Amino acid sequence: MGIVLKQSFRNTLIIYLAFLIGGINTIVFYPRFLGSEFYGLVTFLLSSTNVIMPLTALGVHYTIIKFFSSYQTKEQKDKFLSSVIFLPILIALPLGYFWDFVHNFIMNNVSEKNQNIENYTFSIYIITVCCAYFELFYSWTKVQLNTFFGNLLKEVWNRAAVMILLVSVYFKWITNIEFITFLTIAYILRTLIMMLYAFKVYFPKFYFRLPNNFNEVVKYSLYIILAGSAGAILLDIDKIMIPSKETIEKAAYYTVAVFIGSFIEAPSRAMNQILQPLTSKSLNEANKNEVENLYKKSSINLLLIGGFFFLLVNCGVHELFKLMPEKGYAGGEYVVLMISLAKLYTMFLGSNGAIISNSKFYKITLPLGLGMALGVYFLNKLFYFNLELGTNGLALSTLIIILVFNTVKLYFVKSKFLITPFTNKTWKLFFVILGLFCMFYFWNFSLPTLQFFNRDISPLFNLALKSVLIIVFYLFLVLKLSISNQINELINKALKNYK
Repeated sequence: MGIVLKQSFRNTLIIYLAFLIGGINTIVFYPRFLGSEFYGLVTFLLSSTNVIMPLTALGVHYTIIKFFSSYQTKEQKDKFLSSVIFLPILIALPLGYFWDFVHNFIMNNVSEKNQNIENYTFSIYIITVCCAYFELFYSWTKVQLNTFFGNLLKEVWNRAAVMILLVSVYFKWITNIEFITFLTIAYILRTLIMMLYAFKVYFPKFYFRLPNNFNEVVKYSLYIILAGSAGAILLDIDKIMIPSKETIEKAAYYTVAVFIGSFIEAPSRAMNQILQPLTSKSLNEANKNEVENLYKKSSINLLLIGGFFFLLVNCGVHELFKLMPEKGYAGGEYVVLMISLAKLYTMFLGSNGAIISNSKFYKITLPLGLGMALGVYFLNKLFYFNLELGTNGLALSTLIIILVFNTVKLYFVKSKFLITPFTNKTWKLFFVILGLFCMFYFWNFSLPTLQFFNRDISPLFNLALKSVLIIVFYLFLVLKLSISNQINELINKALKNYK
């Protein structure tokens, strides 16, 4: 786990920097500078992109990780890369040619209150193609165990660009409409930079001959299309369905709650950047012991870190919503709780998804991905449209689907590989998280109103005090129980260096 922890730590810092920038954008700049209506429009456009992108990419970013380490010579590797680099074009060109039909489909599925979407749908296509090729070239560097720069571009670039553009809107240097144009350009530039960096890391000799196992490569790509993007698709389907019933501002309110709930998953996203190629390599070498080692250690470490942020987020979210500028953002506590629970359970599974998608059993990913997408769609119809549960119903749909399908994945890996992520520390950590959640979720400090520029900032102090207590209790219990040897070593090393 040395290389995993080292690169995961660096990637985690990048992702939390991205979350910090994204948090400022989401909670402060978007609502105040762009307004909830236009923020909802941007949310709809980017969510539509995330749903279409896996189809456009044709699963090539996962295909590279799966097959690259299986080739023994540079010539074989170069033939492979020379062939897969053109696969997304097979979808992108026809999609662009028939975009008028896609445009009409989109507009037929939004309410009359949200017809302003019509002028911006082509941005969905451009960003979709850019994201597909960005992921391809990012995987190109991942298989070289080089994840830092790609992670920086993936997580920080867009958020930093959005921050700059939002400030530009505030100072009236650009209009709201120009905001979307410049955001689209930012995605194009990101893809070009990633491509140049990928070629710098590994430049192949391009062949006009297919690798011997090209049929298997294409078959894998078709099966894996929805596999790795299922989690993102679940949340983005929610945001796309909101404008078909309510005003687009609701999508902005829901996006803020989802963003806060998703905050805990940063370590998982960071660790998975390096876990994917390492798990694939271990499977290609038939090294079952290493696969199990990665599975167990990734699970306990991600649950430990995810549990920490789960407590901080949920025990302070009520106070955080009091600081929001519009009342429409308040009341999203249950959305945050359900989304963060779903993320925490996914983190507990560790490298489970990497094991399935990179093994000979990868075909199961297609029915699982389709089942998750269809399941959340029909549950959204039931909870959001029929039972009128509002955005809480959307979050509940996501939670149910992730609990059910992740449990299926857990059982599948156990039945096929005879391994589980459980260790003797898992239940101890579970009860630590549950105990501290019950202790801190249901009460707040009774602080007097504190005015600063005619705003009550007492929720900020309440949030800070609770956070300090949670940090002290959690770290004490985790260290005392020696939940993770790797985390204990890191903390002890940091304390020694401090002394």
